[in-house]
Amino acid sequence: MGLPRAHRLKHWRDFQAVYTDGRAYRSRHLTLRLRFDAEARWPARIGIAISRKVSKKAVIRNRLKRRLRAALHEFLPRLRAGAQLVFNVRASAIECEYEHFLRELRQLLTQAEVLDGH
Repeated sequence: MGLPRAHRLKHWRDFQAVYTDGRAYRSRHLTLRLRFDAEARWPARIGIAISRKVSKKAVIRNRLKRRLRAALHEFLPRLRAGAQLVFNVRASAIECEYEHFLRELRQLLTQAEVLDGH
């Protein structure tokens, strides 16, 4: 269950723009990079980056990506338009429970003021 096409951050240029111009918000298991364009009409676009430092096994990295995408599905309708988000997953997220993961994601999005009605 991937993200809808309109909500995906795809090209490396987009990722690079978020890394250079964006603000960082950190939690125990996730790092959020946010770049916001107030004049943009597109919906919030999201990218996920997981390094091999997190795990050498692709199975584990892909499981973390699926878990993060599933958690993000709950927040998609409430994300502000024009936001570009890149999530980096830390190695400690491997043993993290889904509920804790969801709570931490909600906390990061609220802290970044990306949720409508944060």
